[in-house]
Amino acid sequence: MVEAVPLFAMLLDLSVGWPDWLYRAVGHPVGLFARLIEACARVGNRPEWPDLARRIAGAGTLLILVLVAGGGGWLMQAGLERMLGLWAWAGMAVAAWPALAIRSLYRHVCPVAQALRNGDLPAARVEVARIVGRDVVELDEAGVARAGIESLSESFCDGVVAPLVWLALLGLPGVWAYKAVNTADSLIGHAEPPWRAFGWAAARSDDLLNLLPARLAGVLICLSAGGGWRTMWQDARNHASPNGGWPEAAMAGALGIQLAGPVRYDGVLHDKPWIGDGPAPMASDILAALAIYRRACGALGLTLSMGWMMGGW
Repeated sequence: MVEAVPLFAMLLDLSVGWPDWLYRAVGHPVGLFARLIEACARVGNRPEWPDLARRIAGAGTLLILVLVAGGGGWLMQAGLERMLGLWAWAGMAVAAWPALAIRSLYRHVCPVAQALRNGDLPAARVEVARIVGRDVVELDEAGVARAGIESLSESFCDGVVAPLVWLALLGLPGVWAYKAVNTADSLIGHAEPPWRAFGWAAARSDDLLNLLPARLAGVLICLSAGGGWRTMWQDARNHASPNGGWPEAAMAGALGIQLAGPVRYDGVLHDKPWIGDGPAPMASDILAALAIYRRACGALGLTLSMGWMMGGW
C-alpha cells in the first residue's frame, strides 16, 4: 500500500488544503525551514567575508537543512511503520500532505483573475503581489495576467509535481528534503547580492531536484490542454532557470499567448526574452490557465492511481 501514499496525500490537499485555522494554530513546516535558513544566514552570509567563504557557509546551511528535513522525514516514516504496521501508508499520507500546495495555489491565483474581470486593476496588483516577487505598481492588465499565469505554471512544478515525484521515489525523507531545498532556493537562491554566493548551493540543488519534475509538469500541461508542444520545445530554454521554462512555455503554447519578457525587480528592469509568440494575456487567459491546471492535476492523480493499482497487482 506504500504506492497509495502520494495519491492519498494529493486527495487530502485537494479536499482541505492547509486551512487558515490550522496555519494560525500551528503554522506550517516550511516556516520552520525559513527560520533555520535565516538563522544560518545571519551567521554565514557576512558581507565582509569573501565569496568562497560565503559559498561554503551556504553549502553548510543547505546540508544542515537537508539533514533536519530528510532526517525528520525518515524518523517519521520509521515511527509510523513501527506503530501502524499495514496502515502506515495512511499516516505517511497525512505527514506528506503539508508538502503539497494544490488547493492553496488555486486559491491564490483565482482572486487575480476575479479582480481583473471586475476591472479592478489596483486590487489585481495587490493580489498578484502575494504570489510574485516582481514590482507590481506599474503593471497593466497584461502584466498582471502574465505574472499570475507564470506563477501558476512554475508553481505547478514546485508545489505539486515535484513534491509528489520525490514522495513517490523516496517517501517522507524525499518529499521533505525537497521542500527544504526548494524553500532555501526561494529565500536565498538569488543571483543578485547579497545572496549570489551564499545561495549558490541552494539554487544549484533546486535546479537538480527539479530537472525531471519540471519536464513532467510541462508534459502534463500540454496533454491537459491538447497542445503547446511546439512552444514548449522551442522556448523552454528562454527562461533563466533550466527548469522554470518547461511548464511556463507549455502554458504559453497551450493558451497561444506570450509570457516572460522584460520584468522589473526592486526598481531594476531585467530584459528577459519572451516565451511564446502570441498576443499579451488578459483576464480570460488566467481563467483558461486555471482550467488547464485543474485538468493537469487530474491527469497527475490518474497517473498516481494507475501506479497504485499496478503496485497492488
